[in-house]
Amino acid sequence: MSKLPLIPFSTTIVVRDSCLCLHVQRAARALARRFDEALRPLDLTNGQFSLMMSLNRPEPPSMSAVASLLAMDRTTLTAALKPLERRGIVETFVDPDDRRLRRLRLTEAGERLLAEAVPIWQCTHAAVDAQLGDAGPDRLRTDLLALTETPAICGA
Repeated sequence: MSKLPLIPFSTTIVVRDSCLCLHVQRAARALARRFDEALRPLDLTNGQFSLMMSLNRPEPPSMSAVASLLAMDRTTLTAALKPLERRGIVETFVDPDDRRLRRLRLTEAGERLLAEAVPIWQCTHAAVDAQLGDAGPDRLRTDLLALTETPAICGA
């Protein structure tokens, strides 16, 4: 004799069809695959491209600033930097004014690679924007930014 489940299958269907977190995760994975494929000829992932773009500033940013911008912890950032450092694309150095800080910058090779990657990103991004329709890209960006604000937690 089979026992009844604590949560009925109908609840699973409701979550599958309405869960914003699931839908955003699926869309993020699909977008990541799309940009990964586009950047593959340069041996870059979309994450590496984003990391490199975050370093494209007038002054080299601190590790903390980059981690914050990319919404990752420092340990994850350090792991993401390693393959780029091995390729000679990014370098980490101690801040000369505050030896406690580590700063990041693109090397000349990194700047050249990023210059090659930007047109690929632009083309791929234009295709994604077109897929979303006229107001779609702006509305989606606005909605996603709203989700990054600190929410109230149920039961807290």
